[in-house]
Amino acid sequence: MRRYGIIGTGAIGGYYGGRLQRAGYDVHFLARSDYHTLQTQGLRVDSVFGDFVLPQVQVYEDPRQMPPCDVVVVALKTTQNGQLTHILPPLLGEHTTLVLLQNGLGVEPELAAQFPQATLLGGLCFVCANKVGPGHIRHLDYEAIALAEYGPHYAPQGITPRVEAIAADFTAAGIEIQVKPHLLQSRWEKLVWNIPYNGLSVVLNGQTDQLMANPATRILVEDLMGEVAQGAAACGCEITPAVIAKMLAHTEAMTPYLTSMKLDYDRRQPLELEAIVGNPLRFAQRGGAILPKITMLHQQLQFLDTANLRS
Repeated sequence: MRRYGIIGTGAIGGYYGGRLQRAGYDVHFLARSDYHTLQTQGLRVDSVFGDFVLPQVQVYEDPRQMPPCDVVVVALKTTQNGQLTHILPPLLGEHTTLVLLQNGLGVEPELAAQFPQATLLGGLCFVCANKVGPGHIRHLDYEAIALAEYGPHYAPQGITPRVEAIAADFTAAGIEIQVKPHLLQSRWEKLVWNIPYNGLSVVLNGQTDQLMANPATRILVEDLMGEVAQGAAACGCEITPAVIAKMLAHTEAMTPYLTSMKLDYDRRQPLELEAIVGNPLRFAQRGGAILPKITMLHQQLQFLDTANLRS
């Protein structure tokens, strides 16, 4: 049985790490602000699929105290990836796989350059979950992960044995996994949702149901999704109308939701602006795409992020 390290005990790391431990896997959590709560009270998950509490978890403040892991799940915000240069080395064994459960585009090439000995998988989480207190996760809806292996310059790797093995562990924990042959394609598909809803939720101070209910903002959401499809095409990926229709339908059906970027903004924390909007925009522009509405959204978010952090 593989040993898992979970870097970050926010909504993503807490939820998926908790599910793995509940299924009997050997899971080790690296935590900061939650350390004492997790050490003394364990992890609590309130979920639409059934609440559970893990009274005891293996939790650490210092990565040097953690054992080497077969799989390290990185569930930090991309704005915190600079910390990985000192977090990851103690955890990496000869055959460790890094699974990046992170939003956006461009995170894998940076880590591949820093840790060439590790295999990298990208995971796109289609989940509505929030951290509501120390050691306390609230899961509202969905939970699927699209998982694919990273190759240099996002070259398609197909469905590899490593992807299948880790997918089998998540499946055994009751988590829906979609194994994918092409990580870049999967990341662009997730951006169809992430760019319009994360960006507009901050710029317009609204949650998902409000953006969908107003005719003007619904049109704007669809326009931005169309530009994401243009950006993907410039990178050799195809976003079909069916993908866009599916994203819209899922958002209409989901529980009203404040996006992760909106929550970060309200907490006066740095936005995952470059991973979610800036990097995809630059990837697309290098491919010759002109995306005026995404460009404007990026500029608006840059202004708001700077002003928010200064205040």
